[in-house]
Amino acid sequence: MNETEHHDEEHGKAEASDNGVYGDAGVVSSAFLAHIGAAIADRDTLTLKSDVGRLHQSEIGDLLHALMPEQRRSLVELMGDEFDFTALTEVDEAIRLDIVGSLPNAQIAQAVQQLDSDDAVYILEDLDPADQDEILSELPFTERIRLRRSLGYPEETAGRRMQTEFVAVPPFWTVGQTIDYMREDKNLPDSFSQVFVVDPTFRLVGTVDLDRILRSKRNVKVEDVMRETRHAIPATMDQEEAAQIFEQYDLLSAAVVDENERLVGVLTIDDVVDVIQQEAEEDLLRMGGVGDEELSDTVMIAARSRVPWLLVNLVTAFLAASVIGLFDATIEQIVALAVLMPIVAGMGGNAGSQTMTVTVRALATRDLDIYNAGRIIRREMGVGLLNGAIFATLIGLVAGFWFQDPNLGGIIAAAMVINMFVAAAGGILIPLLLDKVGADPAVASAVFVTAVTDVVGFFAFLGLATWWFGLL
Repeated sequence: MNETEHHDEEHGKAEASDNGVYGDAGVVSSAFLAHIGAAIADRDTLTLKSDVGRLHQSEIGDLLHALMPEQRRSLVELMGDEFDFTALTEVDEAIRLDIVGSLPNAQIAQAVQQLDSDDAVYILEDLDPADQDEILSELPFTERIRLRRSLGYPEETAGRRMQTEFVAVPPFWTVGQTIDYMREDKNLPDSFSQVFVVDPTFRLVGTVDLDRILRSKRNVKVEDVMRETRHAIPATMDQEEAAQIFEQYDLLSAAVVDENERLVGVLTIDDVVDVIQQEAEEDLLRMGGVGDEELSDTVMIAARSRVPWLLVNLVTAFLAASVIGLFDATIEQIVALAVLMPIVAGMGGNAGSQTMTVTVRALATRDLDIYNAGRIIRREMGVGLLNGAIFATLIGLVAGFWFQDPNLGGIIAAAMVINMFVAAAGGILIPLLLDKVGADPAVASAVFVTAVTDVVGFFAFLGLATWWFGLL
């Protein structure tokens, strides 16, 4: 996907809605889906090439999501060379692998040659090494080298996301030479906003925005209108860190350099938007203990991805149950305690989840660091104490009137303050501790925060009840 395609996506969807692709809910309409399904069943290639070929890549992606697996494979087969393989960057990994796996490597190689390098890498990176090698061997030498270099960088780095097509000129060229070069060379990218300036060893020395070139006279040298590159991104930098640089400096594109400061690619805003969305989705899924699950995954794959953290949660649930077992005699004497226990644990769990969510997101965006950690910890503990006092008053009054026992109301009020304070502390300290030891706080925090709030909530409530009623 190049820079202009991302900006055209929403406009394209609006047009598609007008011509019947999308229904009122913003999903592929049942009428259009039935129409395409019938064309696939009839092997009506003319209809498919006409009605699907006019769609934007994101719309084709939505269509592929809506079709049944065998229909997807048939659609790609029937459209042949007119299928836009860029659409495969808009679908889940499972769907992409299913479609690509049904095609001969020779056809994939032919299709990859028509794609921007970043889109080609996105499709190739999940294939088996043997299939990758076979596909790459059928590409022209220059393109093969570019793709191998991108695939050689670790996953989720700027090198994997970058586009290797860019415009680079020496500093001694004039603006006129640069303009003529951009007009005449057929191998330049379809869309770009910057011209990079390099020395004879291809080390990056500066950049020139296109508007600066257009406003300068032809005889002016490039080195006189260029500016130093202040935000070059190392190819090995994590894609999330690169996205934060784009966000901080409001970039549209940025040069990607290797360990020797040589220009190897360009990262554009459309790729960064995809990274931001992907990272946000990953954090959300991991906080729920779901991992990298996708909607297109099978029942077995989805179940397997959820089992590990459910097992951990089962262990912590037994731990909480063992705390309740310590006070079984008290519960037998005062049945109301069993009724009120879930309130204390539930309120503490929700309070801990709120703090944990804020903390994990702040760690991901680097808004929480060593310099402000102490202040944020004190703030969250203060919030927990204040909210605990507010809800302790409410729940204490309700419980007192409900069971006609002011002692019970006071006990649950005190337990509420304790648990919500501990929940706030756990919600921020547990993610910080996990981040400190190198674990992903988005993955592991939820189950531990829940365990702490359950154990502390039950122990505080039942312990206070046992002590207080023992004095009476």
